[in-house]
Amino acid sequence: MTQIGLFPLELVLMPTERIPLNIFEERYKELIGECLERDEEFGIVLMRGSGDMHHVGTRAAISDVLEVLPDGRMHIVVEGGDRFRVLEVDHQRTFATGTVEELTDEEDPPDPDDVDRARETYRQIQEAVGTPGEPPDRDSPLLAFELVARVDFSTVNKQELLELTSPRQRFERLAVLLEHALEALVLEQELRQRAHGNGKVTPFDRGQSDR
Repeated sequence: MTQIGLFPLELVLMPTERIPLNIFEERYKELIGECLERDEEFGIVLMRGSGDMHHVGTRAAISDVLEVLPDGRMHIVVEGGDRFRVLEVDHQRTFATGTVEELTDEEDPPDPDDVDRARETYRQIQEAVGTPGEPPDRDSPLLAFELVARVDFSTVNKQELLELTSPRQRFERLAVLLEHALEALVLEQELRQRAHGNGKVTPFDRGQSDR
């Protein structure tokens, strides 16, 4: 068990994911300043609608400091590392700190068919949006998280996948979510094409008459 500073946000950071953060509150300027000075990580946890936080989050390492303004505000980029479970929250400092333990996976390997299904569906999403490049390496131990990090899933779905400790269940669920994302993308593209044509659909040839 270790203690780290916590940064509750309305987002989920996945392992391997890189995101920009705008640091402007005094308490978080203090937190990030300490992490930079000590070369330490902090924890990002998803805020609930009730105002408290989820108990599973991700360690965040500061990979880039893009800008530091005279008033101490910062624009930084962080990268997701290990997952953790919050055991206890302490509010004695200006920012919350948490006693955490690493969240590890069970010995429950994924179905190879689900791995291939998820990777192939992601490739089709890439093709649909015109994104070049190859999908993540199939043999990567973090493949599921790498795929999630590259798709704009809802925070609810990302948190669900983050909390799963069964690789089998994670890939099974991820394959379904990717297929839903592909279906939504294809539908959106079809609707845009229709809107480009004033929203009109021609069910038969114009030269054909009613009988």
